[in-house]
Amino acid sequence: MNVGTEDKKKLAILSVAGVGALAAVAYMYIQLFPSDTPPLASATVVSTTTKSGQPGGKTGEKPLATTAAALDPTLHMGPMLTTEALEYRGTGRNIFSAEAAPAAALPKPLAPARPALMQAALAGPTGPPPLPPIDLKFFGTAAHGVQQPRAFLLRGEDVFLASVGDVVQRRYKILAITARSVTVEDLTNNNQQALPLILN
Repeated sequence: MNVGTEDKKKLAILSVAGVGALAAVAYMYIQLFPSDTPPLASATVVSTTTKSGQPGGKTGEKPLATTAAALDPTLHMGPMLTTEALEYRGTGRNIFSAEAAPAAALPKPLAPARPALMQAALAGPTGPPPLPPIDLKFFGTAAHGVQQPRAFLLRGEDVFLASVGDVVQRRYKILAITARSVTVEDLTNNNQQALPLILN
């Protein structure tokens, strides 16, 4: 096995990698730090005129561009004197003062825009809204001997059997049970209602 040839191969690989790394560094340097030389000026199109003063070429054509020599640097005093002669006619307030301008008098309205809404706003609130009804139906009682009576209550398709003091659906507390009605309290708003017996 020849040791010298392996070293030459490694040296060749390292030199190729080094040249590639130098090329990459040079490319990044050129991209990050561009040269200060100005870009090449694009060619300007000079419009030619004929003896009659019209642009050269076909009649009615507009020149594509003009050179700096064709621009008119003359200072025209007429428009400048016109703007200098203008006077500022403001409302009388000093625009350089921090004080507020006097409040302008607002015209009084001839009639209210919406008389019905105005009357409702002046009337004030009519009171709290009525409490929602308790959505339980009382359809009978059950009593066995000496025990206190229990009421059959219906909510949707659910049937409940409750005694005095029981809470139905974690919301409705049973306060009293008679043969004809049940007194129920809604614990969410302290609303008490007597539910009549439904005979159907």
